[in-house]
Amino acid sequence: MSIGVSHLRALVAVVDAGGFGAAATRLGISQSAVSHAIASLERITGRPVLTRSGIPSPTRLGERILEHARAAVTAVAAVEQLAHQRDDQVAGRLVLAAPPTVCHGLVPTLLNRWRVEFPDVRVTLFEGDDDEVDGWLEQATVDLAVLVDPAARHDDGVQLGADSFYAVLRADHPLANQPKIDLLDLSDDDFLLSAGGCERQLRMLYWRAGVPLTPAHRVRQLSTLFAMIRAGVGVSVVPGLADGMQGDGVLMVPLTVTLQRTLVLSGPQNRPWHPAASALVTSASVVAASTVPELVGVAGR
Repeated sequence: MSIGVSHLRALVAVVDAGGFGAAATRLGISQSAVSHAIASLERITGRPVLTRSGIPSPTRLGERILEHARAAVTAVAAVEQLAHQRDDQVAGRLVLAAPPTVCHGLVPTLLNRWRVEFPDVRVTLFEGDDDEVDGWLEQATVDLAVLVDPAARHDDGVQLGADSFYAVLRADHPLANQPKIDLLDLSDDDFLLSAGGCERQLRMLYWRAGVPLTPAHRVRQLSTLFAMIRAGVGVSVVPGLADGMQGDGVLMVPLTVTLQRTLVLSGPQNRPWHPAASALVTSASVVAASTVPELVGVAGR
């Protein structure tokens, strides 16, 4: 027997969906068919590709196969899509990944534009930390991603904008009415560090200001971080695109020392793009040119 696309699809789906039942739903087949495909793959390889205790996870062999499986499944899906569409039609299913603040501040505008411009394209959103988003793109979990200050050049991508950082305080904080805040003035309060991303940029920002960054708490979810600030636990610094997520009783105030993070929408570097991905990126460049200045946080205050 030889390994087929159905084997690889099953492996990718089980790992990404977190179980055989969820994988079956994603693939539109029965759970027994997914189990049969994995069992068949393991008979061909002669070794397990998944551990089955708790949430299925790839074995060492499974991890090695998974990278190639993702690329193969993506390539076959693209070929199938091309085979069933007109030469001038933009169609297909894409997965877009982005960090939480970008999902809040930029992604809705993109999705609304794409829905009108490309009615035959369905985009599914994955929200994740900066590093997660980067990893998902390279591992073929997603087709497109909004990357924050990407280390490598993405010549085929588009820069959506540059997002500045802001102090976050309770509305009754003594500094809340200041037009700008010096990071040194925040030193008297416990600092809440968002552990979901931007730590690299925040350390650079504090280094630039000559102020040590000493977090009292590390908080993964922005909703939790804002709730803690509202409760008077401490203060924080977040990207401007978070504006609107903080809720009542919490303010975002510009800083005297500024730093911007660059947001780039791109497909993967190590494999061909989905046929529809380039069209969506080209469309996003129009959004970036016309509307991003209005979307980048609270810069207009």
